[in-house]
Amino acid sequence: MGGGNNMGETWYFIDSGLQSPAYNMALDETLLNWHSRGLIPPVLRFYGWKPAALTLGHFQKTVGRIDIEATKAKGIEIVRRPTGGLAVLHDNELTYSVIVSEAHEKMPASVIEAYRVLSQGILEGYRNLGIQAELAIPDAPVGRTGTAVCFEEASWYELEIDGKKAAGSAQNRQKGVILQHGSIPIEMNTETLYDLFIFANEKVKERAREAFAQKAVFIHDILEREVTMEELKTAFKDGFQKGLDIELAAFEPNEEMLEEVEELMKSKYTNDDYTFQR
Repeated sequence: MGGGNNMGETWYFIDSGLQSPAYNMALDETLLNWHSRGLIPPVLRFYGWKPAALTLGHFQKTVGRIDIEATKAKGIEIVRRPTGGLAVLHDNELTYSVIVSEAHEKMPASVIEAYRVLSQGILEGYRNLGIQAELAIPDAPVGRTGTAVCFEEASWYELEIDGKKAAGSAQNRQKGVILQHGSIPIEMNTETLYDLFIFANEKVKERAREAFAQKAVFIHDILEREVTMEELKTAFKDGFQKGLDIELAAFEPNEEMLEEVEELMKSKYTNDDYTFQR
């Protein structure tokens, strides 16, 4: 994709399709481990959620904030992310993750600057759909607004369309590797979303839901037409290739990786002690 003879470097591309919430988090962590050991190049991964999931930020408290019974009753699974921020409902969306070494020449040392670089792929993806989006960098300290809902919060870095939040990303660094993952929602049921959290009363909940509806925007609202997942994947895959000046080579996780994924699912991501510990 690069100019002239200077072809962009090759990264792996994995399209996992719809997977369980625990599998999704375990595969991200496994890819991070393999990349940290120098066994695979940087990776861009696309995935979806089956069943729908509420992901909790790595340090997020659940007691008195998340209505665990209501979440389970709706058939939504709860899983804890390796990244920070607050709770996110993943349903009708394209989710991406990028795994790349902190030492990579394209990666600035600062979290915000690295976020700027990686988010070029998402900006270009939106452009491919005919949507102008821009980066919104948080200026307030995280976790000060007292909300449990992630799209209202700033450590989940956002993209904005016409000043409204359109997609969110979170970042984590461990073992010398950056993991950034995020949501590109096609649409969202705000009724469902706000039923998953504990509010003082119905009035407070309704006010919060209406405020959220005012400041969030989804692909269906903007394009006013049906968007297929295939169209979305093509737009954002091309967007990442252009935005990061890379070539993407299809890759399937091998047997050994999948064993590591199974192990992490058991020990961590399906383990209630891990999920609800904080």
